[in-house]
Amino acid sequence: MDELPIGRRVAYWRARRRMSQQVFADRLGKSKSWVDKVERGVRRLDKFSVVYEIADVLQLDVQLLLGKDPERRPDAINCIDQVEVEEIRAALERYDSISAFFDTQPNPQPLTEMRKAVSHAWLTFQHAKYGVLARALPKLLRDAQAADTAYAASTDAHDAAHLLGQVYQIASSSLRKLGEHELAWLAADRSIAVSQRAGDPLLAGIATHRVGSALLALGRARPALEVNVNIANRLAPGGGNESTPERLSVYGMLLLQGAMASARIGDGATVRDLLSGAEEAANAIGDDHNHYWTCFGPTNVKLHRAAAAVELGEGRAAVEVHEAIDQEGFNSLLPERRAHHMLDIARGFAQMGDVEKASEMLLEGDRLAPSEIRCRPIAHEVMSDVLRRTRGTPPPAVAELAEHMGVGV
Repeated sequence: MDELPIGRRVAYWRARRRMSQQVFADRLGKSKSWVDKVERGVRRLDKFSVVYEIADVLQLDVQLLLGKDPERRPDAINCIDQVEVEEIRAALERYDSISAFFDTQPNPQPLTEMRKAVSHAWLTFQHAKYGVLARALPKLLRDAQAADTAYAASTDAHDAAHLLGQVYQIASSSLRKLGEHELAWLAADRSIAVSQRAGDPLLAGIATHRVGSALLALGRARPALEVNVNIANRLAPGGGNESTPERLSVYGMLLLQGAMASARIGDGATVRDLLSGAEEAANAIGDDHNHYWTCFGPTNVKLHRAAAAVELGEGRAAVEVHEAIDQEGFNSLLPERRAHHMLDIARGFAQMGDVEKASEMLLEGDRLAPSEIRCRPIAHEVMSDVLRRTRGTPPPAVAELAEHMGVGV
């Protein structure tokens, strides 16, 4: 991005702010033709006063337009900025459903199209394209909310609520990854309420998993443990509950999230019990699957076993689990899961004092899914630790990744 002509940078940020050339021109007090010429490089931007006006309209630091980043984050464009966070917040703060009591709703997006959009958003998340997803979320949220409202009194009410519940979950998971934990909790909490209207206990169960993840990110480990275990017990096999792969997947993920919360508390015994229960559920399924977008199965249980060891401060145990993971099963997982695991193992190696191996894991995670490493605050913490403990100059690949992440070398 810093190597592009300034006109191309203007065009990029204008599009990212979802402004047409006409709207952008109106806000600048210029003509559409002027904007078009600037973006194509036909007209030079040789007055700093105009560059500052453009930066003000686009709500970004002028240094970004000049090809520089005051916070040394040239790849921040691939993550999310505060303007986009506020757009998501505004979409979450909408309460359109109350209008259904007073007004006739306009024709919403057909549910067949909504299903395609939601499925695409899930895949975008599981391929760790967080910046792309974050910029699509405001419209997706508005469309799903409008559909839920419009179809509320129809035979499609459950389907519309199901889709909205999924969108809230996608928003929650994405926002948590990007460090927006309060918004992640709000979106997950909304998903639980909507999932109940959808009449799907498994959707409500996996929404609970998202709530637990958000609570854990907020430092609320004990409530996270309680909410996960409580709903897991209600979905547990037996007692009239059919042991379908879908139910076992949701049940298992609740146990895994409970194990992570227990690890944060330092309760190793509960960690082992919950991991054991999740392992039984995974073995009953047999292979790794993606029911309810969980990526649940034997391999994912091992990944959580390693992650829990890291949370307990047992880096060596985490590395031992990592080294015993079946490579074929690991390679079958989606990029987000694999890169997340590499980040966990980087933390494990760092706990052991092996910064060289920690660096290798960060580089491998970046190869698998760059946004999982470059956009997540926890990854920045690990890289800072690695650089601080590296003797002499870090290897060129590590220094380059640190520069992309905006972490000082």
